[in-house]
Amino acid sequence: MLNHAGHRETPFGLRGHLGRLCHHAGLLRLLQQARRCLYRDLRLLAYHRVLTVAPDRFDFDLGLVSASAECFRQQMQLLKRRFRPMSLGQVVAAIDAGERLPPDAVVVTFDDGYDDNYHHAFPVLRELEIPAAFFVSTGHIDSGRPFAYDWLVHMILRAPVGELALPELDLARSMPTDRAARRDLAQHVLDRLKDLDDDHQMALIARLEQAWDLPSAAGHADCRPMSWAQLREMHAAGCEIGSHGVHHRMLAKLPQPALEAELRDSRATLERELGAPVTLLSYPVGGDASFDARVVEAAMAAGYRAACSYICGTNPAHAIDRYALRRLPVEREMDGGWFAAMLTLPKLVSYPTVSRVS
Repeated sequence: MLNHAGHRETPFGLRGHLGRLCHHAGLLRLLQQARRCLYRDLRLLAYHRVLTVAPDRFDFDLGLVSASAECFRQQMQLLKRRFRPMSLGQVVAAIDAGERLPPDAVVVTFDDGYDDNYHHAFPVLRELEIPAAFFVSTGHIDSGRPFAYDWLVHMILRAPVGELALPELDLARSMPTDRAARRDLAQHVLDRLKDLDDDHQMALIARLEQAWDLPSAAGHADCRPMSWAQLREMHAAGCEIGSHGVHHRMLAKLPQPALEAELRDSRATLERELGAPVTLLSYPVGGDASFDARVVEAAMAAGYRAACSYICGTNPAHAIDRYALRRLPVEREMDGGWFAAMLTLPKLVSYPTVSRVS
């Protein structure tokens, strides 16, 4: 979890404590009613993984674990009780028709396509009849292969080496023996890596796989993508399935032909496998270095009608930018009070996004 300065925060930092304080003081309902009168906006929740993990035995990025299965159920129960869950398709239709969104509208979204989405999130959503959009990288579905960024973190956590030498990042240091220190190092490397263009990102990861004999093709039980059978079942039950590209590449880092192929081919694959139109997109990584005017133009040309960023915030009802929808990331450290406060007071309690564009 990162604060606005990009530094790692401890659980229940200032925003967390503020959210819990408002919750335990019984102020959130009153604040929600007051905010509803003064300001109307669209909230989108952003999840990655719903998984109960033991941090000392989990060899992947803890920052992508949004909630345990138990916490996710509690969050969705609160969402249904106090807010207005909508599908992203309903939002797009309202925008097209020039209609006002209802107060307290919230859309639930998931990025990447991990199989825990099917095993832990989907049953809760189906039971509570809450719509959700799942954005998947089609090149990984049915493959068993983790995403490249996941595997980079995994390798740094597991590599039996004493030194880490990354000349591509002008980085060389001893490999920590302490697990927490390795996690911090992995996050630092991942952040630095995303400043490179796509070819250099993938080349660095491939080099480490070979040098450390940790091939991603072997897969891992703790980091599997969904299958097409699972996605078809979810789609038949009413879940929206959207594109997250083919290979989970930062679209703004790609040359034009590769950018267009990621958008075109992922959509075509989804439509073929699901037998239904696909018009929703989430930009992989999703920060301000991941998409730009060129990417938006290509998304529009490829037939997408809305696209989600991973920039933290809400979307003012009078001026929704359908190709740069802001979202509220759900963090593993959030308890019920913090989560409720984030939905009620998103500007105060959610985490500002670190800009990567100077």
